[in-house]
Amino acid sequence: MPEFSAGDVVKVHRRIKEGEKERIQIFEGIIIAVKGGQSSSPTITVRKVSNGIGVELVIPVFSPIVEKIEKVKSAKVRRAKLYYLRGLTAKKSRMKYTDAEAIVPEEEIEAPVVEETKEAVAEVATEEKVAEVPEEKVVAEKTETPKETK
Repeated sequence: MPEFSAGDVVKVHRRIKEGEKERIQIFEGIIIAVKGGQSSSPTITVRKVSNGIGVELVIPVFSPIVEKIEKVKSAKVRRAKLYYLRGLTAKKSRMKYTDAEAIVPEEEIEAPVVEETKEAVAEVATEEKVAEVPEEKVVAEKTETPKETK
């Protein structure tokens, strides 16, 4: 499970049972509260607006009903609980989001391994010969002499 904080936009994949059938339903919204962060049963409160009606879901993070929770994007917020968003629209909240891919720590990003041999370096060096500039094309800088004051 990725670490969550208030202001993150997440997709919660939940198992829904309808009769004998079981399906996965995705609930995408912004986390307005994280409770019990260090406990064995933390919960997150996720809010979204559907057809003009605000819908909130209190989700136990380690519930067997929750298939997975993926972070879509994150916002820089200065509060732990964002209950004030209940009275605002999305544009009035003025949140500055960053993509979840941009949040990934540098340690997790794999850099491509480039192997350079002495022969390859020598070939590149011979191909990139520096052309000499003819002396005729070098432009001398004009220097102005200061005017004498009386």
